[in-house]
Amino acid sequence: MDYESLINKSLDNVFPENSGDITIDAARYSLLAGGKRLRPKMMFMTYKMLGNDPSFLDDVSYYATTLEMIHTYSLIHDDLPCMDNDDLRRGKPTCHKVYGAGIATLAGDLLLNTAMERLMKIVCDKPQYAYASYRLAALAGSEGMIGGQSIDISSENIEIPLERLYELQAKKTGALIENAVVTPYYLINGTTADSAATDKNVKLLKELASHIGLAFQIRDDILDVTANQELLGKSVGKDERDHKSTFVTLLGFEEANNKLKEEINKASEVLDSLSGVGYDVEEYRDHVGYLLVRGN
Repeated sequence: MDYESLINKSLDNVFPENSGDITIDAARYSLLAGGKRLRPKMMFMTYKMLGNDPSFLDDVSYYATTLEMIHTYSLIHDDLPCMDNDDLRRGKPTCHKVYGAGIATLAGDLLLNTAMERLMKIVCDKPQYAYASYRLAALAGSEGMIGGQSIDISSENIEIPLERLYELQAKKTGALIENAVVTPYYLINGTTADSAATDKNVKLLKELASHIGLAFQIRDDILDVTANQELLGKSVGKDERDHKSTFVTLLGFEEANNKLKEEINKASEVLDSLSGVGYDVEEYRDHVGYLLVRGN
């Protein structure tokens, strides 16, 4: 399945082209700027792993699109002058460099608000998806991504303990990856809060997401030191510029690479467990292997 084409087509339909509203134009600019679409791709990987039931494809695509909208809003805000003050994202000028900081802020707000509208709308039609929508919203908030960003901003210019860095990255990066990995399971199984608490497969999928998220972030920290800006499509060296604690600064380059390999091995072990209960995990194995060389 061509996940990237499927998600890009869906993203293109979120807002109208040539709307006459500069905020909508700015939101479309960032939403359609490209990128690897790793989070929606992982949502489709889980869908495939669970059996590719065609009756759920449209709904998985709907949630994958919504998740990418939330991720894109976070990138717009993360790049703002009051945050990381970046000029380049996905190989293009950042939203605020094109439209100004005020409109870029509104564009991020619009993406987040529209994503929440979408989550509520589908629950009106399919109440069995309430828990899936709730968890996607919750992990975008203080429990997850925003909570991680809050730690990130308050940790500039100081060296934080390694345990605090783990918490930061589990929220800022790991939370949306958990949504990507687990949401299709919630949809297909009609998961509720009570059933999620005791479901062994939910536990395994969350463990998989945790290891993937940590591996992704460690690799990101390594790339910030080693990568070429043109190849990566975003600014490099900004962690040092902003005096941020990273896995490279706290562990050292060699130990950060060792930790990356350790997380990839742990993810592979979880995939072994999922394979043992009958799931097709080969596409996920390829993805986990890709994390080791991402950006090369």
